[in-house]
Amino acid sequence: MSVRRVTGLETEYGISVPGQPGANPVLLSAQVVNAYAAPAAGSMAAALRARWDYEDEAPLRDARGFELQRTAAHPSQLTDAPVRGDGRGRGARRAAPSAPDVVSAEAEDPTTANVILTNGARFYVDHAHPEYSSPEVLTPRDAVRYDRAGERILLEALRRVEATPGLTPVTVYKNNTDGKGASYGTHENYLMNRSTPFADVVRHLTPFFVSRQVFTGAGRVGLGQDSSGSGYQISQRADFFEVEVGLETTMKRPIINTRDEPHATAEKYRRLHVIVGDATMCEVATLLKVGTTSLVLALLEDGALESGPAAQLQLAEPVRALHEVSHDPTLRQLVRLRDGRRMSALQLQRAYLEACAAHVEQRWGADADADTVEVLARWDAVLTKLETDVLSAAREVDWVAKLRLLEAYRSRDGLDWDAARLKAVDLQWSDVRPEKGLYLKLAASGRVERLVAEEAVQHAVTRPPEDTRAYFRGECLARYGPRVAAASWDSVIFDVPGRGALQRVPTLEPLRGTREHVGALLDRCATAEELVDALTGA
Repeated sequence: MSVRRVTGLETEYGISVPGQPGANPVLLSAQVVNAYAAPAAGSMAAALRARWDYEDEAPLRDARGFELQRTAAHPSQLTDAPVRGDGRGRGARRAAPSAPDVVSAEAEDPTTANVILTNGARFYVDHAHPEYSSPEVLTPRDAVRYDRAGERILLEALRRVEATPGLTPVTVYKNNTDGKGASYGTHENYLMNRSTPFADVVRHLTPFFVSRQVFTGAGRVGLGQDSSGSGYQISQRADFFEVEVGLETTMKRPIINTRDEPHATAEKYRRLHVIVGDATMCEVATLLKVGTTSLVLALLEDGALESGPAAQLQLAEPVRALHEVSHDPTLRQLVRLRDGRRMSALQLQRAYLEACAAHVEQRWGADADADTVEVLARWDAVLTKLETDVLSAAREVDWVAKLRLLEAYRSRDGLDWDAARLKAVDLQWSDVRPEKGLYLKLAASGRVERLVAEEAVQHAVTRPPEDTRAYFRGECLARYGPRVAAASWDSVIFDVPGRGALQRVPTLEPLRGTREHVGALLDRCATAEELVDALTGA
């Protein structure tokens, strides 16, 4: 049992133009994505022209055993085809292109900006936002590192927009709501065993997701979806969730998302698509978001949650509980369980922590890997701080650090929670520009805990992880960019001379295509032609 599993984070960034509330966010987002790719030269420019391959995507397949008909789906669910902006800030989908058409399909419309990066990530326009989808990683620390790399990529894109005559300067925020009723996602993806019954996933993860916001919440000024209620809450996203289980991600948002699109060998893997989290700036919070979820999934896969105290943690009203926990920064709110008991979110998290710690001790003892040991220790330390003095967790937890900052403004200027200035501070917290972003200023002054060195983050901007298939994808783009026609999470498509058709190289096994597995092969192949010949035995 370990926290090590194939994981990826997706972040839709908020985007705006100061003084122009009516600016088209689809066009602005495309401007940002295209600006990042435009200055590249030589082989790097060719690499960034490779298109996204939608061939094997199936966003309407439901883990409950059925597939939603396309005619019944909301357009936002059709993520297996490019988005075209309609000129009013909305996006419309079209039919997915077949593999031979992938190179030209997106070139028809600049708002379908979609870049595959040499670090193995995807940078594109999704739902009127620039989205950075990280490469697959194996450890929580690498999840933090590549999530941070996404912030640096967005910052560089903004700088390039500012430096380009004729482009409209924009501001980008790593947050989850515009404060006026719109929310945009930060999604987590965890590869897990297909054999684990999905009903067990729902039963055991719902209380965990409802309660983990005590350390994963990003904090928000305002209550309700439109932030019209006066107050401060733990989570940016909680008020936007309306059902316990469902396939949607932008409407009737569910605590447990049922999309069954593994991007891997379907008979072996399920990709758990988690949409209930916030965009966290604090590195400890991001580490815990990924690490604790990975541990609970390991317990679930081992059947270790079927007995003991954690097996009885079923919420009577999960959606209501999610809102109640978020609306109480004192962390005293008790939520009702199906058996009639009432527990706080901290008590629920403590129960999950104890179950995970006991199982790790039983299975591995002193031989537990360092990543697992770190997550367990930090989980316990943060819960202890929140149990004893909430504000003592300000170095690790976003909503606490932001609350401390806001309370200083409130105390100094006598502000109520509905003051416009507090909402402005809330927004500025997540600004990706170091000269403007309040979190980044705290980090620069040493007032929040850092886990990854800036040198490692900068390395992750252009280089892929070495221990997942992202290594093969990223290295192929870097080495053979002019010959990579398209790529996706589970394939790389080459266009090489002398072949009558595009050559698809499947990458369905996420733990193959690593540096250990293909590094020597790539080093031997100076050209894409040589690589394809070696892979096909030609």
